[in-house]
Amino acid sequence: MPHYPTWPETLAGKHWRNVHFPRIREDTPTFLGVPYAIREEDLQGADIVIIGAPFAAGWGKKYSGVDKAEWLAATTRVRQQSIRYRGGYVQDFDLDIFEHLKVVDYGDIDIPLEASYEGTVERILEAQASVERKVKQVLAAGAIPVVIGQNSPVASYAVGRPVAEHIGGPVGMVSLDTHWDCWPYDWATMNEHIAGSTNWKDKLFRDCPNYAIRNLVEIGERGMLEDPNVVRHYLRNGACFMPMWKIRTELGIDGVVRNLDQAYQGTDGVYAHFDMDVLGGAGPSDGDLLGELAEPIGMTDYEAIRIAHEVGKRGCAGLSFLCIPPGSAVMYRVIVYVLTYFMAGVALGKIARGAEGRQG
Repeated sequence: MPHYPTWPETLAGKHWRNVHFPRIREDTPTFLGVPYAIREEDLQGADIVIIGAPFAAGWGKKYSGVDKAEWLAATTRVRQQSIRYRGGYVQDFDLDIFEHLKVVDYGDIDIPLEASYEGTVERILEAQASVERKVKQVLAAGAIPVVIGQNSPVASYAVGRPVAEHIGGPVGMVSLDTHWDCWPYDWATMNEHIAGSTNWKDKLFRDCPNYAIRNLVEIGERGMLEDPNVVRHYLRNGACFMPMWKIRTELGIDGVVRNLDQAYQGTDGVYAHFDMDVLGGAGPSDGDLLGELAEPIGMTDYEAIRIAHEVGKRGCAGLSFLCIPPGSAVMYRVIVYVLTYFMAGVALGKIARGAEGRQG
């Protein structure tokens, strides 16, 4: 595992303009230095709300061969890396996000540390419920919840279900992942109540009938890990599946972007889920950071950032992150870019809809 810089080392970086910004903790700035929302009323008027959900699944000290402390640090480290940029100006689009969107950081959900080391059903369900409560508050305020986490169900099912309940009508899904997460049971607990790493998507489709498989756009899987019966079930029912092989040999990123439309056809909203083990060994760092989750033919950082941007432009009711590659400063910056370019897409979509309204 590479050396991740300490907070003093990060503060001493040459890109820093000053050290005055809102902080959640001494070593944790808010994302991009946006206002810190500490109460539900602080969400009013927000367009996007950032939420941290530190949770690593299972028993013991490691998840997929990597120390859980490294996984759990993601909510802090993504924010630490974001503060080097401070403002919302994205030069690629000559766009200042914060001129068009109100973004606040709602801090980290208070998930007991024991929940990440003692994988009891009760602790997992308590952690899930804590996330669902905050996501529901954000949705009630009319904002987009963005949950930065590391494992299911807290950074997947606990976001997707409140989104479906809030929208009420048909909901589409855009999912980036190395794995389908569609087994009919959770391997870790073997308990029907848990929407875990191996089954959260299957459970979400069962519990929320307004998600339809025909509006699922699944991107990034590859290799030999899946049960053919699971994959073929989703293909038979109309999912748009874009494995990395097809992206590399046929579609390219522009083909992927065109196919995003399937999540929006006949739906009232879309939930986007970015499982960042999709990067595998691609991007700016070593794939072995992911331990047992690393697979060849990984998605590049640009492809993940571009997809997030296009989803933002089209509209998104909720966004979640998990399996963020641990320990590398540059990989945490990739998440900063994915989220920032997503917000730029949301802003550009808002601008475009405003222009259409004025013309109408």
